[in-house]
Amino acid sequence: MPTSLAHKLSDLIYEIKEIKKQLILGEIKKAHITKREMDKWNVLSRKISSQWNGVSAVDEISLQREKTW
Repeated sequence: MPTSLAHKLSDLIYEIKEIKKQLILGEIKKAHITKREMDKWNVLSRKISSQWNGVSAVDEISLQREKTW
């Protein structure tokens, strides 16, 4: 009887370790996807900024906030 309990405990420990591995790998994969998405946005941001000829965003915001009454 104790042997079967020890065997069940061993199986549970193994399953928990496998679940933990899967969770860690899932988080790593999610981090890689997020990094790729951020890289895409950064490339797009640089591309748009290089083609922008208008008022800078900082100037535009300060103009909008000025009170002219």
